[in-house]
Amino acid sequence: MYKSVSAEEAVKIIKNNDRIYIQAAAADPQILIDALTQRHRELKNVEISHLHTEGNAPYADIKYKDSFHVNSYFIGKNVRHTIQAGNGSYTPVFLSELPILFKRNIVPIDVAFIQVSPPDRHGYCSLGVSVEATLAAIDNAKHVIAQINPNMPRTHGDGIIHISELDIFVEHDSPIHEHILPKPNKIEQKIGDYIAELIDDGATLQMGIGSIPNAVLSKLTNHKNLGLHTEMFSDGVIDLILKDVINGNKKGINPGRAMATFLMGTKKLYDYVNDNPFVEMRTSDFVNDVAIIRQNPKMVAINSAIEIDVTGQVCADSIGTKLYSGVGGQMDFIRGASLSEGGKAIIAMPSQTKKGISRIVPFLKKGAGVVTTRAHIHYVVTEYGVADLYGKTIKQRTQSLINIAHPNHREWIEKTYFEQTIANSI
Repeated sequence: MYKSVSAEEAVKIIKNNDRIYIQAAAADPQILIDALTQRHRELKNVEISHLHTEGNAPYADIKYKDSFHVNSYFIGKNVRHTIQAGNGSYTPVFLSELPILFKRNIVPIDVAFIQVSPPDRHGYCSLGVSVEATLAAIDNAKHVIAQINPNMPRTHGDGIIHISELDIFVEHDSPIHEHILPKPNKIEQKIGDYIAELIDDGATLQMGIGSIPNAVLSKLTNHKNLGLHTEMFSDGVIDLILKDVINGNKKGINPGRAMATFLMGTKKLYDYVNDNPFVEMRTSDFVNDVAIIRQNPKMVAINSAIEIDVTGQVCADSIGTKLYSGVGGQMDFIRGASLSEGGKAIIAMPSQTKKGISRIVPFLKKGAGVVTTRAHIHYVVTEYGVADLYGKTIKQRTQSLINIAHPNHREWIEKTYFEQTIANSI
């Protein structure tokens, strides 16, 4: 009844001026992306939209600018050059609200590119490692093109779709994109120590991917009854789950289960989540909904920043005017954790860049994007300690943040800030 076609045949349905949504993170179907790019001579003004994707993005090459235009909801390394060259766009949006753009037809979708597990005996496939806004894209797209891949794990939750929902599919065996992180360095380990001290037994965790989250997880082996309600997680949680440190018993939402909207890690992670009912994959408008997040008592949100000014404004999506990443789910979880009973919202980062530039600054760079406002900020953590800014005056915040800045920059930060504020008050 259902027949597989080649990737080249599958992408023939795409026409000029179409908008395509590509499933995010490790789930982007590379075979469809490559076949689409091969059609560049035949196509004009095709918009390719997505969150961060792990695979290659050949369509983002500037030489294809007349054929393809990139629209990123979260800018990844593979398309950053195109955004900065002016052949791409960035749409700021909370991850919790991206599905709404599709559901309300604010951003109409012509074609959804997805990757799914093979159908079970009832004909149901799984979106596997990435649900986020993909389900909304599928429901509202004119055409759904899928790569059916036996390596895609079958995950529980929202991402179950029947093969009849696929307009066209390609059967292709290829590895799921892996994301391998280096071991945390001494600075990251120190930050991990400080954050681990802030986490109480029975807390529910949200954290992104990176060396600092991994450092935090490595410090939690003696904690008890932790939960996981996060937009994504990686390999670092597996050992804690197996040791019953993370069991979800104290969660307010779906107790006894770990919840995420996408996953990114190694084959070890993908094998672990395959047909594992402990891991529940839900859409981002559920996982990242502040009203849902706040129902977890002792919710702890751990996020990062590019720079923070001494009043507590957090820049996380740009370096000055240079667009770098995205809003993502930072504010969703900062707000959700803040409103949770006993919750803690944490921004964690090294005190300076690898080039020795301070991340705590008197003033944000010109054109910098404020992702988390000074009214939302709670804890800021560097390798020099913890600054609790909640309920603090601007003067109190300034001193607290200077105290956890790198010693090489503290005098400059204080002098520059107060000279400028005094000058502007005259």
